[in-house]
Amino acid sequence: MDLFPRTSRNLLGIDISSSSVKLLELSLAKGRYRVESYAVEPLPQGAVVERNIMALEGVGLAISKVVTKSGTKARLAAVAVAGAAVITKTIEMDAAFNEDELEDQIRFEADQYIPYPLEEVALDFEVLGSTPKNPNRIEVLLAACRNENVEAREAALTLGGLKAKIVDVEAYALERAYQLLEPQLVQTPGRGNLTVAIVDIGATMTTLSVLHNGRTVYNREQLFGGLQLTEEIQRRYGLSWAQAGLAKKQGGLPEDYYTEVLQPFKEALVQQVSRSLQFFFASSPFGDLDCILLAGGTAAIPDLDHLIQQRIGTRTLVANPFANMALNKRINAGMLASDAPALLIACGLAMRSFD
Repeated sequence: MDLFPRTSRNLLGIDISSSSVKLLELSLAKGRYRVESYAVEPLPQGAVVERNIMALEGVGLAISKVVTKSGTKARLAAVAVAGAAVITKTIEMDAAFNEDELEDQIRFEADQYIPYPLEEVALDFEVLGSTPKNPNRIEVLLAACRNENVEAREAALTLGGLKAKIVDVEAYALERAYQLLEPQLVQTPGRGNLTVAIVDIGATMTTLSVLHNGRTVYNREQLFGGLQLTEEIQRRYGLSWAQAGLAKKQGGLPEDYYTEVLQPFKEALVQQVSRSLQFFFASSPFGDLDCILLAGGTAAIPDLDHLIQQRIGTRTLVANPFANMALNKRINAGMLASDAPALLIACGLAMRSFD
């Protein structure tokens, strides 16, 4: 399966996270995107653990449900593997190679960079451009992923009635979606080269991705997410797993929830973000950020952005890649706005239709 293939239109962006399957379909006309269909379907507890599919049939069923719920007619999909499952390496090659020669040479040299037998990995590459110091050399991004990670996602899509056209990498999908967010961040006309931290707070994992001038320069994952909040609601109020998740999203919990449960969770989350940023600053030449963007389902917690901005001192916004998009009339604008922070990766995948 190609990790950087040339694409056709009408691709569904399918994001399989540890708590849900997200589907997004986009169209593009006169330079403006339009949301054609979208839906979110919860996954059974334990179906996906730390980005690994553990219950193939459960994930396949959720994909089938999310397709039906969205009303889409498209059946080709782009899906992503997590960064932790992917090995990437930027290498230099002779600029005189044509594409076939380049592919042959990369496959010949790949075993220097890949710690697995080549028959066990999906391997692909993308030419990034000339090297800064030598126009006769080019930089090539090499990406490899264990076949089992790719095949599990392909199989889940097949069970859900879809066909995998593209298997991408989550980090690259995030970069692609960031193209929609950057115009919202520029406060000074003509100002470029922004350094932006995207904090993706999922159910079990919080991922810090720092982008400079639209390219990822740092990535760090921590085992912390909205699952801790759900478990605390479940424990404190004697609710089932499903009830706790619903109450977290829709409200209706006792008054002490805000002071005794939600506020301590928000404080712990701010500490996690602060610690991740300290690691970034200590290990990179960067000393400051222009903005922090919050993504993932947990980013929608009320006033979390204000608390992080207050404590860390950096402008903080909740990511919404749909702010300047048109919507198909069947799309519920309020629900889409609520789900927007969790749809960044699905959005970046759906954008592969227009490469």
